[in-house]
Amino acid sequence: MNIKELRELINKNANLPEHIAIIMDGNGRWAKQRSLPRFAGHREGINSVREITRVCGEIGIKHLTLYTFSKENWARPQTEVSALMKLLLTSIRKEIKNLHKNNVKLTTIGAFQDLPKSARKGIEEGIEITKDNTGLNLNLALSYGSRQEIMQAIQHIAKMIDSGKLKVDDINQKQFENLLYTNKMPDPDLLIRTGGEFRVSNFLLWQIAYTEIYVTNTYWPAFREKELLEAIVDFQSRERRFGKVAE
Repeated sequence: MNIKELRELINKNANLPEHIAIIMDGNGRWAKQRSLPRFAGHREGINSVREITRVCGEIGIKHLTLYTFSKENWARPQTEVSALMKLLLTSIRKEIKNLHKNNVKLTTIGAFQDLPKSARKGIEEGIEITKDNTGLNLNLALSYGSRQEIMQAIQHIAKMIDSGKLKVDDINQKQFENLLYTNKMPDPDLLIRTGGEFRVSNFLLWQIAYTEIYVTNTYWPAFREKELLEAIVDFQSRERRFGKVAE
């Protein structure tokens, strides 16, 4: 189907995912296929971010979480990490006016303090500019690791128990979820992984308990509107039971 047909089918099916999360994988392999340096894949991947953000806003997705930089990514060669941080900063500054114009709200999750000061400043400026927008919430996972997120929540609860502010028997799921980075948004309905790998890479481990997972062989720099719409159509064809029996 072409893009027009896919959009019409999505509108007809009606059950649009409220929150889409994406593991943007395959930048390096996309570049290697074209005998280009790895960074060329990261740079082209920004064009995919721009298009996917635009389309999500147009079709009515409320939250889009992009796995932008993981805790483990800090272990990559320093030259690549530095280049990625510079690309992040320049991209935010370049795109923020357009995001604001399109009513997109920028947010982040992760250990934000790990980022270089210049990158933090640029992102903080973007967050401030778009904070009152009511359209798509573009949520960037930066220096993010789900195991670290969960451990941080556990440590917080332990401190509350130790100080007498909380009893063990009073701990519940909602209370725990309120301590996660994602406490202000619903769990993802759809998780997309590009690049063909079948793993979740320490991404939203608690939050994706009942998320529908879609894996595509398409590398992130080549993942554009048609590929996103195909993933959503696939999602709409599934029966979500959340551990219950079918109706």
